[in-house]
Amino acid sequence: MLNELNEARAFLRQKGIEAPEVGIVLGTGLGALTEKIKVLVSVPYSEIPHFPAATVEFHQGLLIYGELAGKRVLCMQGRTHYYEGFDMRHITFPIRVMELLGIKALLLSNAAGSMDPALPKGSLMLIEDHINLLPDSPLRGPNIKEFGPRFPDMSEAYSKELNGLMKEVADNNGIVLKAGVYVAVKGPNLETAAEYRFLRKIGADAVGMSTVPEVLVANHMGLPCAAISVITDECDPDDLQPINIDDIIATAMKSEKKLIILMEALLSGMTIAEEVN
Repeated sequence: MLNELNEARAFLRQKGIEAPEVGIVLGTGLGALTEKIKVLVSVPYSEIPHFPAATVEFHQGLLIYGELAGKRVLCMQGRTHYYEGFDMRHITFPIRVMELLGIKALLLSNAAGSMDPALPKGSLMLIEDHINLLPDSPLRGPNIKEFGPRFPDMSEAYSKELNGLMKEVADNNGIVLKAGVYVAVKGPNLETAAEYRFLRKIGADAVGMSTVPEVLVANHMGLPCAAISVITDECDPDDLQPINIDDIIATAMKSEKKLIILMEALLSGMTIAEEVN
């Protein structure tokens, strides 16, 4: 796998991607941040050697390199998921490549369903911890010692420094940002009422189908990360409504305005050498 990663890195360097500082992963319905980036290079996933191609229609599948809020960013406009049929190593392949290219921090976003009444549809949740219910791990198999240890520690899966700065910029911009626990499930189906009750009882505030594999790999490599869930639906087991994908996408796009403010302010306030370590 290391050879494949190096091939992808070499290809992207030939395209002009040099020394990015921050990696960004944009989830379902959350692509508008790229409009704020001064784009220097844009490459479809399908052209990058060994990159998994996004198959979900509302994930663009573009790797964008440019400048945002004074930082050189490498932004994934869309991601792949376990439910699409990919194995975990392919899902997290882009994160490994971004680290090889030089990113020093990783910022992630996703669309999620809320099981906490204090997190209504349209709100933002800062992920302070997660519960992993996915059936596989990107770290299963031979360990790549060049990246990290066989048994990576997860006692601080999400950077306290980045989360603290995220809370600060939210307060400074009048944005309500509640911290919570995200649970990752395999999908693509949504959950039954009984399953939502179970997930809430084990300590989850929001549920989704992504992010955790990327966070596992980031921690394996010693890469600080932070993640925000955009709450797109309310999962009340006592009043469970049929899923409406169009409504979920519309809610994500509407709430993304707040996410963009947070991301830009966070990037402006980050000192890569000092605050992200």
